[in-house]
Amino acid sequence: MTTPLLNLSGLTKAYPGVLANDDVSLTIGTGEIHALLGENGAGKSTLVKMIYGLVKPDTGTMQMHGAEFAPADPRAARSAGVGMVFQHFSLFDALSVAENIALGMEAPPPMATLATRIREVSETYGLPLSPDRTVGDLSAGERQRVEIIRCLLQDPKLLIMDEPTSVLTPQEVDILFETLRKLKAEGTAILYISHKLEEIRALCDAATILRGGKNVGTCVPRVTSAREMAEMMVGTTLATPKSAAHTTGDVMLSVKGLSASSPSAFGMALKDISFDVQAGEVLGIGGVAGNGQDELLGVFSGELPCAPGMVTFQGRDLAGIGPEARRGLGVLAAPEERLGHAAAPDMSLTENAMLTGMAREQLARGGMLNWPKARDFAERIIASFDVRTPGPHNAARSLSGGNLQKFVIGREVLQRPEVLVVNQPTWGVDAAAAAAIRQALLDLAAGGTALVIISQDLDELMEISDRFAALNEGRLSAPKPTSGLNVEQIGLMLGGAHGMEVAHV
Repeated sequence: MTTPLLNLSGLTKAYPGVLANDDVSLTIGTGEIHALLGENGAGKSTLVKMIYGLVKPDTGTMQMHGAEFAPADPRAARSAGVGMVFQHFSLFDALSVAENIALGMEAPPPMATLATRIREVSETYGLPLSPDRTVGDLSAGERQRVEIIRCLLQDPKLLIMDEPTSVLTPQEVDILFETLRKLKAEGTAILYISHKLEEIRALCDAATILRGGKNVGTCVPRVTSAREMAEMMVGTTLATPKSAAHTTGDVMLSVKGLSASSPSAFGMALKDISFDVQAGEVLGIGGVAGNGQDELLGVFSGELPCAPGMVTFQGRDLAGIGPEARRGLGVLAAPEERLGHAAAPDMSLTENAMLTGMAREQLARGGMLNWPKARDFAERIIASFDVRTPGPHNAARSLSGGNLQKFVIGREVLQRPEVLVVNQPTWGVDAAAAAAIRQALLDLAAGGTALVIISQDLDELMEISDRFAALNEGRLSAPKPTSGLNVEQIGLMLGGAHGMEVAHV
């Protein structure tokens, strides 16, 4: 038995119309890696926000080392020994590693002293990082190291990690897990949030499952299968996506020698990319974040220009054709950033349905917008993709991340595209919702749609792709049949080894 570090007793937090946490209790021991699992909207984010001082519980108590723990803000939580690495990094690209770390400390030491400490801590925990490098030049995995080291410099007793492996290659995941096991051995407790259940099984000592804001049970991950944990999360039998038998047809999307600069100073230029996608085919493109994914989707959506002849749809050159006209043709795209790019945060779901569905769903005529028809479209998306929301009148920002993701993907799928390009289709989505999204994409392919799926989730790409290509530093490897690759080989390709011959096994 580990010594109790943090005790949560009867925590309840309600928002208008939503009971986010309902009488939640759990205990985390010293030196324990404890998973927090649940569907999107199950209450995980609210619970960790209460621990980190971002939200105050309505009722219930918390204790740290047996003493009352009620942080008024994150500063108080950090002072008590709680550190948190968020899913979305809060770093300034133009500043150095040391400057970013200093900004996150209450009383940072002189810069030279801090640089020495960064080197010492990074070497001790196997996370090599130079304090002088500009953050904008770092890979996604290196950026995560900045966040982790910033926490470790403050000697946390409890480290909260939210989806920590979503931007890492398999090799980087192994390095991170070694770091977390070293912290565990030193007595640091880790509260680990992830939808990757096989990782939970490999790493965590215990797991608490939330459903509908309630603690519905605990388990020992190493003796509980991923399917069993997923079914505890959803409260029902989990469906496995299945690809219907189908044949590929004519080339729908053709890319020849695509090169394009990035609109961002810290973006990644695309360099001489070529591939074809046929009707009914799913091409999976893997890559660690920051290797040109956003730029590639921008070229397909029409937001980023390219030279004539580089991208064609059914033989028609797409150069100079804007996003709305491409949608009318049947070339649709769903970007990674769902709030602010894929959806306007303060607009309703009906208005967001209008924004991209106007052409394909004929939501406007003679310059007049048909709002009843747009509302009907939004309601179809909500019903078809089980979007948890009071209704289409709600603003996009009111949805949990996973539910907004379901809305964004559903909006594009229901428009019956000829070509669909999606970046991170199941980003931050629970197991049941991810399975539903993947099934919807497979059904599209079975109906003859050509799909390009850009994802950092290798298991996802292995499951739904016919062919796989790796994106690294703006270059794309030659697509290979997915059936001939394993995760280790794909991981090497993501790290830049795709210029070498990758043996099939």
